[in-house]
Amino acid sequence: MAFSFIAEQLAQRKQQHLHRASVPITGKQARYIEVNGKQYLNFSSNDYLGLASDPLLVNAWKKGADLFGIGSGGSYLVTGYNKVHHDVTQQLQEWLGLEAVALFSSGYSANQALIKLLLSKNDLLVQDKINHASLMEAGSISAAKMQRFKHNDMQHLASILNTHQQTENKLVISEGVFSMDGDSAPINALKQQCSAHKAWLMIDDAHGLGVLGKEGKGTVVDQQLDNSDVNIYMATFGKALGVGGAFVSGSSQLIDYINNFSKPYIYTTGLPPAMVYCIGQAAHLAQTQQWRRDQLCELIRYFKHLSAHYEIPLMPSNTAIQPVLIGSSDTALAVSQYLKDKGFWTTAIRPPTVAKGSARLRITLTSQHLKQDIEILVKQIKQAIDANNF
Repeated sequence: MAFSFIAEQLAQRKQQHLHRASVPITGKQARYIEVNGKQYLNFSSNDYLGLASDPLLVNAWKKGADLFGIGSGGSYLVTGYNKVHHDVTQQLQEWLGLEAVALFSSGYSANQALIKLLLSKNDLLVQDKINHASLMEAGSISAAKMQRFKHNDMQHLASILNTHQQTENKLVISEGVFSMDGDSAPINALKQQCSAHKAWLMIDDAHGLGVLGKEGKGTVVDQQLDNSDVNIYMATFGKALGVGGAFVSGSSQLIDYINNFSKPYIYTTGLPPAMVYCIGQAAHLAQTQQWRRDQLCELIRYFKHLSAHYEIPLMPSNTAIQPVLIGSSDTALAVSQYLKDKGFWTTAIRPPTVAKGSARLRITLTSQHLKQDIEILVKQIKQAIDANNF
């Protein structure tokens, strides 16, 4: 029967306890969320600075709609590039120290568009082994040769680049903050390897922008570099900035090339101008409201301290992403369900999102949490682990 693999693969996922489905929440993204009429303390959100439901941004979106309407009406090269798009890209350039910027509907589409645009049959793509699925998928279907280096292993990266010295176009991609592990890439060392081997370096900073670095400028700046020191810098507006969409930055020539040759950019309807106006306001808040980062950093330190006291097996991370390593997918699901029963929304991350045997709870902290939330959560995680003989 045609497409019989659909039913077969779904059945296999269910049998392996790896089947996934969306669960609708009621109301706003916040410290508490409501699911099926029950309230949960939310420890699964990427809304790191607590901006997603901030009244200032809610009003900004309304004002943007009054000023510019709802839809953009077309692609960026037709009628979909409003003055507000231009103004916000200028704002991003000034805030983040970027030469030029192109807006995209999501980080996923931005990553896929770039790899498709820049690499062809005789080129080389080198990626950190645990890069995001958007990068890995694009690399797997690219005509270019893709190789992966061991996570944050510069010696392995160097060995790969050494064996491809004759390849003219080489692109190395890593993440600023790794979305499932929470640790950061050694960007200085990556830059040194790329410079030594005449390769371009791209950093996906979806989980670093707004959270790390002076004025929230991201992981690159947090590591004492400028964002313009990497050839391509990509980040999103849907995590710490609390809105949606993404951008790619680089040289003016690169952005001009995207404008002229990137089909996913050229033939996509532009971001809604009301939304872009809201992004501009979110960027301003992220830049100027240092108290949000200070609060988040204090909560991260407190969570790590209490977890060490209760001997909870955290993975090495100093960011808002604090994974609790479980190992077994079944156990991770059981621990997650135990916590849900106690009123904590925590997500079990299982293969194929992470490697086999490394299932985990992906705990994410935001500036909206209170210390008492952390205290209760850590105690409940300890009880959940003990209850499942882990």
